[in-house]
Amino acid sequence: MAATYHGLEHTAIASPNPKALADWYVATLGFHINFSYDVFFFVKAPNGSMLEIIPSVGDPVENQMKTRGIRHLAIALDNFDAGYADLQAKGVKFLGAPYENQGNRLVFFEDLDGNILHLIAREKPLP
Repeated sequence: MAATYHGLEHTAIASPNPKALADWYVATLGFHINFSYDVFFFVKAPNGSMLEIIPSVGDPVENQMKTRGIRHLAIALDNFDAGYADLQAKGVKFLGAPYENQGNRLVFFEDLDGNILHLIAREKPLP
């Protein structure tokens, strides 16, 4: 019997303080901790996507917009202006001003550990 691949179940982020980062996603983006054990936390977004936050080891690596590897997590929302204002009120560190690209509204920002995320409100969903 052949395997059927269903897609990403979760993405892992290594953090020096997994609980603090999990709590940041809860307080800042409305995720909830749906499973944890020891010092590992799964946070789930309202749309069902999940992040696993695990303990990190070693020194942090360079984290620039085009550094090799996974570069950002895109956070979808329906009201860009309200989401942007909410993140501003929560003191999120933005990496630039909001802008529009092909009818989509975007703004890049960092989580508690400096991982890059961006808000995106799409004019049309991706195919």
